[in-house]
Amino acid sequence: MKEHELKTWPKAFEAVWNGTKRYELRKDDRGFKVGDRLDLREWDPDTGAYLDRRIVAQVIYITRAGDFPGLQEGFCVMSLQHCIRFSGG
Repeated sequence: MKEHELKTWPKAFEAVWNGTKRYELRKDDRGFKVGDRLDLREWDPDTGAYLDRRIVAQVIYITRAGDFPGLQEGFCVMSLQHCIRFSGG
């Protein structure tokens, strides 16, 4: 199991934070595996800085480009669970 720290833009971050988005679509360049943890850090692309919220989630399923014809080569979709939210410094 690995932990991957990932910058997450505010709109997508908010959807994971409030529970309406339970997946991550990412470039498949880190060797993601089921059981890995994603440390999603809210990132402001306008200021180039992290904001105060974080989510740690476990990957429970991965769909890769070869598994689904509509998914662009080099990308994957990861299903998330056990989201733990952190807010503030």
